[in-house]
Amino acid sequence: MLTYDADIAIVGSGFSGAMLAMIARRLGHSAVLIERGSHPRFAIGESTTPLTNLMIEEIADAYDLPRLRPFSKYGTWKRAYPGVACGLKRGFTFVRHESGAPFAAAADHGDQLMVAASPHDDIGDVHWYRPDFDHFLVREAESMGVTSLDRTDIHTVHLSADGSMLRGKRGADELTVHARLVVDATGPRGFLHRQLTLGDRDLPGLPRTQTLFTHFTGVRRFADVAPAAFAGAPPYPPDDAALHHVFDGGWIWVLRFENGITSAGIAATEQLANDLDLREGAAGWARLMSRFPSIGAQFADAVPTQAFTWWPRLSFYSDRLTGDGWVMLPSAAGIVDPLLSTGFPLTLLGIQRVAAIIAESWGTPALWHNFRHYAARSTAELETTARLVGALYDAFGDWERFTALSNLYFAAVSYAESARRIGHKALAGDAFLLGAREPFATERDACLALAARYRDDRTPERRTALLDAIAHAIAPINVAGLADASRHNWYPALADDILASAGKLNASRGEVLAMLARCGFSPKAQE
Repeated sequence: MLTYDADIAIVGSGFSGAMLAMIARRLGHSAVLIERGSHPRFAIGESTTPLTNLMIEEIADAYDLPRLRPFSKYGTWKRAYPGVACGLKRGFTFVRHESGAPFAAAADHGDQLMVAASPHDDIGDVHWYRPDFDHFLVREAESMGVTSLDRTDIHTVHLSADGSMLRGKRGADELTVHARLVVDATGPRGFLHRQLTLGDRDLPGLPRTQTLFTHFTGVRRFADVAPAAFAGAPPYPPDDAALHHVFDGGWIWVLRFENGITSAGIAATEQLANDLDLREGAAGWARLMSRFPSIGAQFADAVPTQAFTWWPRLSFYSDRLTGDGWVMLPSAAGIVDPLLSTGFPLTLLGIQRVAAIIAESWGTPALWHNFRHYAARSTAELETTARLVGALYDAFGDWERFTALSNLYFAAVSYAESARRIGHKALAGDAFLLGAREPFATERDACLALAARYRDDRTPERRTALLDAIAHAIAPINVAGLADASRHNWYPALADDILASAGKLNASRGEVLAMLARCGFSPKAQE
């Protein structure tokens, strides 16, 4: 019989569980990290954003985790940890396809959207190769005194505000873990959702979707498949990004790692998924490739590194996120379609909030009250994100509307990052998509309501009203030069755009220049 006593038991040793375990140790608490499998292991959820990387820096600095900080940028990652595989992400690349036809490659980029996240590679974002990254973090947690139990199955859970108990097996040994707090850091429909037989709800505004995915070798660069599409001076190499192939009813992600592996998969509405019969795995993928010739050419020589994974339902959220003795991180509480790479920032916000509650309320009656407040905030952010992504799904066939709704997202997150980096965090708050900033939050929600009404009543007047409302909402927070028609859907990351927006950040030109220099993002860096 194995018995462990800890302040905090964290179930799930992916990046979120391992990070929270390290934070718990820095706060002076004992922690047990419980994992059903073993590392290194396959996982998806791989593409970061500037806001994600900012929060990694904030966590590293707030909790004295200096070995975590290099993972916040491509250049520092490669210099500090060359043995931990990753991929370079310079931005978001979207290309629009029609079934049965090669990619059109419109001369005015009318079937593209490229939004840069950095002006050069060194401060670029990254794709996390999760087998390496998660394994590294677990080893770090162990080195800090976290008890890590892999190959462990928990079959019985007793949860209480006065102390909880988990029972199961590790190999052939019976196991008991006593903890003051149990944190679920598994994936959607994960540990506590199953153990407590919790209900789940449809995310508002988001169509039901299926997904099929795996890792490949031998994937060509799309810029080599359709070179005419990217002639001239794109803001970054289009494949050094989160590449999105978009079409009616769904989209394909393509994320390249530097070890020769590429992560790829499709998220599709049930109508398209059933038409392709995605549940058949490789055969469903082959039908998908034959439907879109240019994508098929990109994957003509691709070889899966493992069997395809099919999920009959992608998006999800639990009807409860906390209770006496337990709390879920956002990664376990719900998943929104990953079209905008929102999973990481939502989860890291959750880690920051849970850590702050532990630091401020441990051992007091306020602990469970504060977790209920955390759950309400997390639920609201999942729902807002779902409404936005659902509106984008509806706009896959209307590229002007798609780019406008995308700008609603990119304007919010770029403003939030800039305000936090310049030291004016109060301007952005700590809510996702500027949910605490008025009047933007109200206008954002009004835009999403207009998008939902347009979905049900497609009049030209409603479409115009939506586009006008988005333009009005983002104007006071647009620090990235978005919606500039002269850029023809190619948006570079320019220091001059942020400098011109100093007033929107309540900052002087000197303050902005100092912030840009700290980040390695300055006019000089672009020469």
